[in-house]
Amino acid sequence: MNRRSLLKSIAATGFAVGLGKATANANIPEHNWEKYDWGPGPAVPDRLYQGPFPQYGPGAVVPDSDVAMVTTPSKEIVSNYGMGMIVYVSDDTGPLQIPGQSTEQTLEDLIKLPFAQKVYLRPNWRELQKQPGRLDFPEWWKITFDLARRYNKQIGFRVQLENPDVADPGMPDFLLNKVPRVQLKGEWKGNPAETRYHKDNRVPRYDHPAYQAAFRELNELLAAELNGNPQVEFMDTMMYGFWGEGHTWPYEGNPFPSQLIAEQTWSAMFELQVEKWNKVPLATNTQPDFSNVGNAELLDRTMRTCNWLRTDTIFIENTQIEALSNRPPWAAAICEVGFTTGEPKELRTDEDGITYNEQILFHVADVGANYLSVWSWHNQSARSILSYYDKYPEPIEAMARRIGYRIRPSFLWTFERDGTPGVVIGLANDGIAAVPGVLRLSLLTPDNKIIATGCVDPGYPKPTGIRQAMLMLPAGTKWEGLRLKAELEVKGVRHPVRWACRQKVNPDGSLTLRHNYKPDQPLV
Repeated sequence: MNRRSLLKSIAATGFAVGLGKATANANIPEHNWEKYDWGPGPAVPDRLYQGPFPQYGPGAVVPDSDVAMVTTPSKEIVSNYGMGMIVYVSDDTGPLQIPGQSTEQTLEDLIKLPFAQKVYLRPNWRELQKQPGRLDFPEWWKITFDLARRYNKQIGFRVQLENPDVADPGMPDFLLNKVPRVQLKGEWKGNPAETRYHKDNRVPRYDHPAYQAAFRELNELLAAELNGNPQVEFMDTMMYGFWGEGHTWPYEGNPFPSQLIAEQTWSAMFELQVEKWNKVPLATNTQPDFSNVGNAELLDRTMRTCNWLRTDTIFIENTQIEALSNRPPWAAAICEVGFTTGEPKELRTDEDGITYNEQILFHVADVGANYLSVWSWHNQSARSILSYYDKYPEPIEAMARRIGYRIRPSFLWTFERDGTPGVVIGLANDGIAAVPGVLRLSLLTPDNKIIATGCVDPGYPKPTGIRQAMLMLPAGTKWEGLRLKAELEVKGVRHPVRWACRQKVNPDGSLTLRHNYKPDQPLV
């Protein structure tokens, strides 16, 4: 079928209603991410001068500058926006239930784990919405938000559009008689006692007008509640198929009449999410396009709209490792990998004495992740996690002290030019990931008045090297006693950043500047 005939066919079915934003082109194919042009990245408001900084001669930018203050890496777990170990309070199989224990106690035991800084929920669409026009959050969702607020831990979530691990369809009952569902070819081989192996895994015609209208309403209702909510750190992009990951493996094909319609549909659905979630990062799964629905184009648009990535394992396709390893520096990476418990039969210790969980931790560090799941695969509970942690605490604690970015003002140079004082901040990053956004620096007086502020380039400082940035002070200002504050700007929202240094920081995470570098002899 030629292109013109195909488009006439789409219009005739009526299923393409509401997909006007989708591109009519074929999808972007998979490609290597290294050196790929992703565009300029996030906008940098009031960019600070970041070098070079010659010190001598008529072209000196920082005449005769001296190192006046230095910092060293913190040894503590430092929790900031855009990073952390994430504890899961729901599973693919539904909300957690432990016999003899209340839901609140089960969730609190998980959320209060000291090495987990963030909380993750994964409800099915039908759990959040029972009827058109309103949301009906389940009790476990409400309890999670209350507990996360109490323990000062932010939340990430995904709404699963379809889920093979529960008996019911993913979409709400009010859509079942309106939207056709398609049986795909193939079978899922395994233990017939498990839901995924005997469920009639039909998937909806996502391009049907009733589905599109309900999907738009779902995003509008959720965004009205959660877009810009200070408790919400990120939302996973809602994607095609099982668990909303972008595939219906191991089944062949997809429910669409053609690959082009599949690509157009999901491109439009992604653009809708970008439109509605303009303050919360969307984390798009890096799953290869097994089902031919245009995943590579969604990933391309994810990077170009300054959103984030996630992958749902670490020991998997080469292409996912390539994407995470070579993503733009401003894009956070979220890694989900199922841990074993501490039971001897589950540890999977290799001949070198390294447990499977420790292999996970090292390999997630290798790709420079910002987040890592704390999740015992389909056996999630604080008891399961602690059964491993109590025996092997060092690897998990070490990762909690490395995950994401850990920035500090490693050097502070002071100078005076034309009678005006200034400072150059040399930023270091002791974490494993770049800064997922734009870092803003501000100098404040003790009474909280900002006297200088500006931003460094997106993604800086990276985990290697020093990124320098200059702040000029008002004439006559003394730099000692000022407070250096950091904030991370993501999608136009500023998030406070706590400096990750051993030197004492203030309750708001800022650092009071003082002269603490005392060389034995003058620098030459």
